[in-house]
Amino acid sequence: MAQTEPGTAVTAGSQDFDISASQDVAKLKKGAVGLGGVLFLTVTGSAPITAMLLNTPIVVGSGEGIGTPAAFIVATVVLTIFSVGYVAMSRKKTTTGGFYSYISHGLGREIGFGAGFGSLVAYGVFEASLAGGFAYFANLKLASLGVHVGWAPLALAMVIIIGVLTYFDVSLSAKILAVGLITEVAILLLFDAVLLARGHIYWSAINPVNAFKSFPASGKLAAGAIGVGLFFAFWSWVGFEMAPNYGEESRNPKKNIGRAMYISVIGLGVFYTLTSWASLAGYPSANAAIASAQGDPANYYFIPSTQYAGHWVTSVMSYLIITGSFACGMAFHNTTARYAYSLGREGMLPPVLGKTHPRWQSPHIASIATSVLSLVIIGLFAIFTGTDDPTSQAYGQLYGLMAVMGVIIILSVQALVSLAILVYYLRHHKDEVHWWKTLIAPVLAFISQGYVVYLLFENLDFLGAGSYGYAKLFGPIDLAVVLIGIGLAFFYKKYRPATFEKVGRLINEGL
Repeated sequence: MAQTEPGTAVTAGSQDFDISASQDVAKLKKGAVGLGGVLFLTVTGSAPITAMLLNTPIVVGSGEGIGTPAAFIVATVVLTIFSVGYVAMSRKKTTTGGFYSYISHGLGREIGFGAGFGSLVAYGVFEASLAGGFAYFANLKLASLGVHVGWAPLALAMVIIIGVLTYFDVSLSAKILAVGLITEVAILLLFDAVLLARGHIYWSAINPVNAFKSFPASGKLAAGAIGVGLFFAFWSWVGFEMAPNYGEESRNPKKNIGRAMYISVIGLGVFYTLTSWASLAGYPSANAAIASAQGDPANYYFIPSTQYAGHWVTSVMSYLIITGSFACGMAFHNTTARYAYSLGREGMLPPVLGKTHPRWQSPHIASIATSVLSLVIIGLFAIFTGTDDPTSQAYGQLYGLMAVMGVIIILSVQALVSLAILVYYLRHHKDEVHWWKTLIAPVLAFISQGYVVYLLFENLDFLGAGSYGYAKLFGPIDLAVVLIGIGLAFFYKKYRPATFEKVGRLINEGL
């Protein structure tokens, strides 16, 4: 039986620490958000307009070309299968730890903490990445108005403002994100309707087979790479899996978290497929679309929107990509802060990170630490890559390559989560093993997500061309981060066993 802290109950047979009745563990605000709030917090993390305007040009110009919508279809299927086991586990364990808590239960605390530490770094990187996308489009907009600021100050300002807003109750974040999400989805649906009604329809674009085909070099066009296209398609969803992290702040978490997962992954899949398909419809040929994506990614969507829907639609979209990037960064900030808070209250990171605000019950100290991490990353990019070429520095490197670095961890951890769910049910709940939910679905998710990561590594030379050669270091860096986490877990296991026993095991059954 696990050792207990005063006022902390241990769930029989599972060595879980139920903190619901404990006065010694800082808890997040109970019932702060309902199903809608969880959806806004997670779907905005996936950021539909950001995913489309920032990622689709990469998939079209560097990946599948005409098969871009097919890549989104494949990603939808894989992530839906992943969600089956993930939802089953979320109904067993209500915890703000999400990924690493589930892995801890299935594969052990050491691997669980390594995955949690890696996820913490990945989500922290994502906020900085989105700041690059925000700064890229905000800089273009300001320049068109005759104001020249530069991308670096804009990226830093975004992080600071997010840090201030997320200091308060999570319901404030949910309300802000709700407004941004509704407006960006509305304008993109209009774009889809007009382009698919009046543009060029390429039926081969939605043939799933074309998700596994790239295009060859032709004339001035560089060749595409399957792995890069699929990887950025999957990156478009990163954020939807954050739903369990809000379990302790959600009303009726056993039901709402699962509902939020399915609604977001399937809803986003349909939306991404239609919107990427509509963008292709705005070009007279696949090569024309690829040329636009490679040569002028900022205007890849704006060219067809102006031609078919009108300048006012382009104008609205040009503002919403800025607010959408901001909202997406805010959603990732919230998740990073909750990972840091979870690890802090378990004692695996400095305990001060596990404190909550006496009034707002927000993880305010973890939130400040998250902002500092993003500010440091942005500052390092500004120093070492420069600030005179926003397309390369803010979009290509800070946004694009930092996203790759983080998604490598997230997809790898998702694969581990699927394996952990399988092992957990077979080991602890044999009588509840379901042939699909906790057996076949986790196995398929583990294999398919592992394959996508493999494809990316097969194409890292493509990403590392020219001045981006440091992309080849992403794999070793990510592995080092996870190994550091595992090493820390072994250290605590030997020297602080009482703390080690709580890794990924603080659950809240009083919800």
